[in-house]
Amino acid sequence: MTSPAPDRRAPTGAARSSVQQSPVMTLLVLVATLGILVYSAFLLNPANRGDVIPWVLVISAESILVFHALLSMWTILAGGNDPRDFTYHRARDALFGRSGAGDPTQWPLEIAGRRVTVDVFVTVYGEDVEVVRRTVAAAVAIRGRHRTWVLDDGRSDQIRDLAAELGARYVRRLSSGGAKAGNVNHALTLARGDFFAVFDADFVPDPAFLHETMPFFADDAVAFVQTPQTYGNLHTTIAKGAGYMQAVFYRFVQPGRNRFNAAFCVGTNVVFRRAAIDAVGGIYTDSKSEDVWTSLVLHEQGWRSVYIPTVLAIGDAPETVEAYAKQQLRWATGGFEILFTHHPLSPRRRLSADQRIQYFVTATFYLTGITPLLLLLVPPLEIYLDLRPMDLSISVGTWFLYYAGFYLMQIGLAWFTLGSFRWQTLTLAAVSFPIYLKALVNAFTHRDVGWQSTGTARGASPFTFIVPQVLFFVFLALTSVVAVWRDWGNGVPTLATAWNLTNTVILGAFLMAAAREARELRRGRAGHAHITLPPAPAEPATGPTVVVARPAAAPGTEAAPRPAPTPNPTRTPAWATVLGPEERPTRDAPAALPRRRMRRSCGHDMGKPGETVLRTRRRAGRGRGPHRDLQPAPDSGAQFLLPDRGRARGRGHRLRRPRGRAARRRGRYGRRGRSPVRDRELVARARRRARAGGG
Repeated sequence: MTSPAPDRRAPTGAARSSVQQSPVMTLLVLVATLGILVYSAFLLNPANRGDVIPWVLVISAESILVFHALLSMWTILAGGNDPRDFTYHRARDALFGRSGAGDPTQWPLEIAGRRVTVDVFVTVYGEDVEVVRRTVAAAVAIRGRHRTWVLDDGRSDQIRDLAAELGARYVRRLSSGGAKAGNVNHALTLARGDFFAVFDADFVPDPAFLHETMPFFADDAVAFVQTPQTYGNLHTTIAKGAGYMQAVFYRFVQPGRNRFNAAFCVGTNVVFRRAAIDAVGGIYTDSKSEDVWTSLVLHEQGWRSVYIPTVLAIGDAPETVEAYAKQQLRWATGGFEILFTHHPLSPRRRLSADQRIQYFVTATFYLTGITPLLLLLVPPLEIYLDLRPMDLSISVGTWFLYYAGFYLMQIGLAWFTLGSFRWQTLTLAAVSFPIYLKALVNAFTHRDVGWQSTGTARGASPFTFIVPQVLFFVFLALTSVVAVWRDWGNGVPTLATAWNLTNTVILGAFLMAAAREARELRRGRAGHAHITLPPAPAEPATGPTVVVARPAAAPGTEAAPRPAPTPNPTRTPAWATVLGPEERPTRDAPAALPRRRMRRSCGHDMGKPGETVLRTRRRAGRGRGPHRDLQPAPDSGAQFLLPDRGRARGRGHRLRRPRGRAARRRGRYGRRGRSPVRDRELVARARRRARAGGG
């Protein structure tokens, strides 16, 4: 008796979500918008202006906050429509054709009456093995025929074995050029699917992921479909603050951007059309925020994007100060890079008016994280220098009425969205200004911030990353003591004292959370085990070496027996040390090697299932490359793609520079130090060595 096939009409578990806005939500947005406008008029009224310096600080900070608040409200109000139209539902019903029995992971996928292939990429860079295991296992179990690839930039043999165990393909690069974007682009030279999905190593996809996203591609103009980031590890102050900080964006702002065709990719939980990525030259690699940049380039080329607020993957939020700081630095730097190098409002951008506004909001969003720095300086200016931002005739009650119309309504909107008030979000928003200020400087000076995935924090003390916050806390604490002493002597409490005390308490709460984290690290109870990444070797001038490992043979097929390994008495090339001893090539019997011409681009001859394919190119400037006379070890199942030595010069490879007497003839025969006769001699010698197969 066979078990009934799973329901293909409804997503499972967490995948269910509603995108319809409630009337209460719309009312809150309208009231909050009104409060923003009233507060702006109060600040800009010349009759209310106080001293110039604090007034300019307040106006600068509040202008940024008001601008982004108004545009957020506008975007939220535009997001009431569900992107799932009649075309989507028709394509969804026909996605699996008549498949209703057998293994759901092998059901063929059909879009517009044509069968399509899908590749699922899981990007790995040093995450814990168990974290990767649950993600890869879930990716393999996604319903619909697909191929799962583990893209391991951490170069871990444990991850390679894990991929083989779970039945996923494994790809390893020996260089990490382009970071995550380069990893995906490299995998695209190997994979041949019509579509590909990308998941970070810590995001576990739902089995219905393809069922919910693929029907949108019935529209040939759709380039990618993005789903939200939702976190399942909200058990620390940092994780809660980082997770809840994005809740409003993913639930309400991103759906509103659908209205303007400006929803952008967030790097994970997304599926792309291969043709669209090929049309723009691959995933954008010149920024660590490759997701937003790729979306911008696609939109400039006229492609469509779709965002659905249906939770189809659960991941991990940054749990430590280090992970949070590096994540926010990477994201903020990418946003500021758009502002400085690819300004959305420039007439050279091929974007609609709505898209320009939305991308300008994206590029300037992290300026809102710098505004707390300006507001932190206002109370000390009054306490020490008696400089006030507002006129003395304005009472505290009047000021609070206007201020509450702006900030309390923002808190109320967040309360309605999250179900409660999350002080962790307020804390992180108030203390993250050093991160965003550093990102602004990095983007302006074109400084590379490096790459580190969220789940691979090194376990360093959190106070290493929050030195500015510690110094500000000490300054504000001393200022609070001075303010209380002053008010006690005057007999009148002031707004500046209350404001400064509030800022001190917020910074103190953050430092207490950092102290708890440091104590847990000292006790050895960090959230995840640390994996030490091997140092990346120097990147060769003509392209990286690529190792591609396939899954083991399917059950029921008998693998061919392998002979015993042959001892290798000679030295092993340095680049081969990343392979296991049984996979390293030897120099024995070179004459038995098949002579084949090397392809110009790595990643075409895919080999057979169960094989390990090693591709390499000759390094520039060296005629005796590391693969000159190597052959695979008999037990490795490896295949080397070698160049044809008789045509080495025609394929752009340089012969070895002459040494000794020939090198001393440099002034006689030019910079290369060789005469035409000498060149012919070297070519003839190389051909004789190739035919002899020796050194």
